[in-house]
Amino acid sequence: MRLKNILLAVENIDRSIAFYKELFGLQVLKDFDGNVILTEGLVLQDRKIWEQLVEKEVTYGGHASELYFIENNLEEFQRKLEQSSFEIRYVHKLKTHNWGQRAIRIYDPDGHMIEIGEPI
Repeated sequence: MRLKNILLAVENIDRSIAFYKELFGLQVLKDFDGNVILTEGLVLQDRKIWEQLVEKEVTYGGHASELYFIENNLEEFQRKLEQSSFEIRYVHKLKTHNWGQRAIRIYDPDGHMIEIGEPI
């Protein structure tokens, strides 16, 4: 068995595609009208469709999980965030953790947490 994809329920797929494309360089591989597969295995699902499938209401903004990206030049990525067309909400800006790794944490437009860390 292997993990194939990570799915995020989102309010506005077009906005989320633009966010992940602008900041992380992800591209659309397949668009199933309400379900979009991006490069790197990220899937975006329209919230209303997802709620119908699972018969549960989506709740945004929890801190129990995160997407994790590796970036070699965090200073450059921090500048990219500051110049983004999106209003970036930070968990924290560039900082060094006690184990020595530097990282930035932000939220995507729907409140999903994203870590951008340097390779360790």
